[in-house]
Amino acid sequence: MRSVNPYLNFNGNSEEAFNFYKSVFGGEFLTVMRFKDTAQGENLSAEEGEKIMHIALPLGKNNVLMATDVLGSIGQKLVMGNNFYISLDAESEEEGKQLFEKLSEGGKAHHPFEKQFWGAWHGNLSDKFGVKWMINYNPQQP
Repeated sequence: MRSVNPYLNFNGNSEEAFNFYKSVFGGEFLTVMRFKDTAQGENLSAEEGEKIMHIALPLGKNNVLMATDVLGSIGQKLVMGNNFYISLDAESEEEGKQLFEKLSEGGKAHHPFEKQFWGAWHGNLSDKFGVKWMINYNPQQP
């Protein structure tokens, strides 16, 4: 496994939160992707389109703090307990599939581990204890 990283969900203020975290930890954002740049973007209001679909800020050498905004218009709802995930970066597609399958046993797969529009493999789930996980594999990452 390459790394384990926290992934936070915000109620529309990811950008504000991450500008604050950037002021605290320093560094530059690795990624800032907005909902308007996704396949769902054309169905969103201009305001929702500007919300953060994915943002990433490195914390030290091998750690990344990541987040997204939760949008009610696409069926998402933020409640305490679903405002974070543990994100695992697998070293291979096979490892990613195995982690996803094993962690989802007795739990619930929310999005299958499959190739995504941004080029990486991704899936997320809740394990049988209610812990939320994201499993990722990016073949372009060394």
